[in-house]
Amino acid sequence: MNRHARLPILLALLALALLAPAAASAAERTVSVTATATLKVPNDSAGLGFSVSRERRSRGAALSAVSSGLHGVIGAVQGIPGVGAGDVTTGRISVRKALRGKRTVYRAAEGIGVTLHQPDKAGELVSAAIAAGATGVSGPNFFVGDTEAAFSGALAAAFGKARAKATTLATAAGATLGAALEIDEGEGAEFIPGDNTAKAAPVAGGCTTSGPTPQGAESRCTTTPPPVKPGSSTVTATVHAIFALQ
Repeated sequence: MNRHARLPILLALLALALLAPAAASAAERTVSVTATATLKVPNDSAGLGFSVSRERRSRGAALSAVSSGLHGVIGAVQGIPGVGAGDVTTGRISVRKALRGKRTVYRAAEGIGVTLHQPDKAGELVSAAIAAGATGVSGPNFFVGDTEAAFSGALAAAFGKARAKATTLATAAGATLGAALEIDEGEGAEFIPGDNTAKAAPVAGGCTTSGPTPQGAESRCTTTPPPVKPGSSTVTATVHAIFALQ
């Protein structure tokens, strides 16, 4: 092939070489955005603590009385809807010597922690535990039990905001938003509890006993369940996304 015949071919190859980067550049047009979403999630669980303490003339008698009382409390709280067999854990056991005037007594105590999956029944749980002989109450502390589901909802909301931002930018640039090319989770879930810790009054409207209490037996009282409001917690998620521009 002579020199004159090769010239058109060389010019065509050169034109293709010049057009290729421009085409590739057009195909690689993208928009990158970051969005954060914050959702309020209803608290679906509550944590409460109950303790039983008794005083007797000997260590063994004090421990026995506490054991009997705590068995009754455990049975009562497990009868409340939302408390399963694995939702009750026992805590620390203590026995201390004390003086009552010139008399030496021994004070024993033990507690339990309870997870309640129907937090609106926290007041009923407190009432039942006290009626069964609990002498100490802590909580309820309301929280979100299924944190994974809550974070998934926040992630989906964050991605929706990211797409909306990318659409606005694409329109402003005279383009159409394409598919998401990359999606990165941000710094992880951030849970912020609301004002969800309440100290329920042990007894609402007074504590009354039904009938005389035999000597040596522990008194039992009937209580009115205190009002409770589980409230909500806040979950925040962040998404970084890159979308194609068409």
